[in-house]
Amino acid sequence: MKERKARVLNNGRLAGFLSKSKEGYTFSYTEGYLLDATAPPISLTIPKQAKEHKSELLFPFFFGLLAEGENKKAQCRALKIDERDHFTRLLKTAGAETIGAITVQEDNETP
Repeated sequence: MKERKARVLNNGRLAGFLSKSKEGYTFSYTEGYLLDATAPPISLTIPKQAKEHKSELLFPFFFGLLAEGENKKAQCRALKIDERDHFTRLLKTAGAETIGAITVQEDNETP
């Protein structure tokens, strides 16, 4: 499985990167975001730190950005996404108009 990567923005500002690989999920803050004392963590469960956050499953904070129920089914049908592919769902649906300040965009700059 090829690693996939997403840009995580807080009010339009790049806060860090979320990636998925065969080992699971990793979130890391950018150096600039870490050094800005006024920049809040993206979530209380993902505090600002230089060390990567790792999880075998999609972090609950990011899972919370996903639609549920009938909205989930409609999105998956329209976008032709497997309902169990949470990372793709996040990339395709959390790029704008999420609840709160955090948006997630596919990082196409990764080789």
